[in-house]
Amino acid sequence: MIQSVLNSQTKTITFAAFLLAVSSLISRLLGLFRDRLLAGRFGAGQELDIYFAAFRIPDFVYGILIVGGITAAFLPVFSEYFKKEDKSLSDQALEFTNNVLNCFLILLVLICAILAVFTPVIIKFIIPGFSPENKDLTIALTRIMFLSPILFGLSSIFSSMLHYFNRFLVYSLAPILYNLGIIFGIVFLVPIFGIFGLAYGVIFGAFLHLVIQIPAARASGYRYRPVFNFRYPGLKKIFKLMIPRTIGSTAYHVNLIVITAIASTLTAGSIAIFNFSNNLHYVPIGFIGISFALSSFPVLSRVWASGKKEEFLDKFSSTFRQILFFIIPISFLIFLLRAQIVRLILGTGQFGWWETRLTAASLGLFCLGILAGALIPVLVRAFFALHDTKTPVIISIAAMSINILLSFFFVYLLGFPNAFRDFLTNVLDLQGIDNIKIVGLPLALSLAALFQLVLLLLFFYKKIGDFRIKEILESLIKISIAAIMMFVSIYLVRQISVNFVNLDTFKGVFYQAGLSVLIGCFVYCLIVFALKSPEIKTIKLSFLKQFTDEPEN
Repeated sequence: MIQSVLNSQTKTITFAAFLLAVSSLISRLLGLFRDRLLAGRFGAGQELDIYFAAFRIPDFVYGILIVGGITAAFLPVFSEYFKKEDKSLSDQALEFTNNVLNCFLILLVLICAILAVFTPVIIKFIIPGFSPENKDLTIALTRIMFLSPILFGLSSIFSSMLHYFNRFLVYSLAPILYNLGIIFGIVFLVPIFGIFGLAYGVIFGAFLHLVIQIPAARASGYRYRPVFNFRYPGLKKIFKLMIPRTIGSTAYHVNLIVITAIASTLTAGSIAIFNFSNNLHYVPIGFIGISFALSSFPVLSRVWASGKKEEFLDKFSSTFRQILFFIIPISFLIFLLRAQIVRLILGTGQFGWWETRLTAASLGLFCLGILAGALIPVLVRAFFALHDTKTPVIISIAAMSINILLSFFFVYLLGFPNAFRDFLTNVLDLQGIDNIKIVGLPLALSLAALFQLVLLLLFFYKKIGDFRIKEILESLIKISIAAIMMFVSIYLVRQISVNFVNLDTFKGVFYQAGLSVLIGCFVYCLIVFALKSPEIKTIKLSFLKQFTDEPEN
């Protein structure tokens, strides 16, 4: 019974996205609980700065070789090897999969081993503001965490295979288990091993991320074989597709490295504040943007490979509009309730008042880029489905350059009294805090993301022509009207509720935020129904299709 549920297949993009969104939301909530445990135990201090900094090099490997390489390139090539008339993996597809698995395992082990040796040299450029003792501790944690990209590399191959067979349920459990592994480390391993317990928890979570997917892969026909052929045609094609995408992912992770380097020169706790606010703003991007991008990618790849351009555009437009339907009101909601969100999630233990205010301000500036962050993944994967990995790469490099320049500029500008600093101080309620340089980093990242989104849309139009722009704009207008009405209602409830709840208590803040969210969501739903937003019908039909015999190709 449990096995059949785990191996079940989704039939529509929307239902698959819903499944991924639910699991992503659970995973993100666990991630927020993880951050609450971290904030309560360590506060926004030097220890957490060390912990977050230790992620940078392993995450770099994970981002460029796994997310940027294997995940992006494996599925389109696997689709060519898999024969649709077969019920499971063909011999050719099985040989291809094992080749990729074994060769990338060797490659990842070799790369991580070399980087572990040279970590002391590399780390100097990532955390120039750290003391020698803190640098040594960061190096030790980094070397432990190099096990995680190896495990994630293997896991990503199984994930891509499960995506092709629409087995999204078991894949959706993997990030949940990853966060549970880290929480296990915080609760049970930190008391024994200190800060090293955090690193051990990360490795345990990565191991669970891999193990949960293996039974479903076997149910799809996968069987392990010790095949090693670096000259295999399919493997060569993956490397060819990987190269530009890897460069693009490198740009994103260089961004994070530069931000970490800048934050390490600011006040202690700046790296932690940036990461906490970044994690909070990434919650809607993860459970809306990433979920729709992952669920639509296999369908877009298959439809385009079959030469059905009109169907491709229909699928893309529908996915794009559904992301707008969810992400715009969520962005408004988070901006208005940013202080309440930070207080409820992180305001405990060692996490003080100034850390709360700076994290809330950073989250507010991140809200400027949530829309872009949610749409970029589906746009990038649309390019991938067209077998174009070069265009998104060039654009991401341009966005990276803009972000780095803006990061240095804003941090410099916020270092002395001026009109810009006064404006942000007043808008974000940062009066009384002398050093607010850290808020320049999320502002730079958000503006760079908007720049990247605009360029992707322009080049996508240039490549494929009209991608149902008129219907997207019509939906955008209706969604924006509803979101603005929601914004006004939340603002009024937030202001009026001050007279009825005690905001010095957790319960009072919870009641204020909860009532604001409930009334805001009610107003938004009321307006979109009144305006007859077409996304409501799309979502409803997608759920009905899931329980019929008609699959979505």
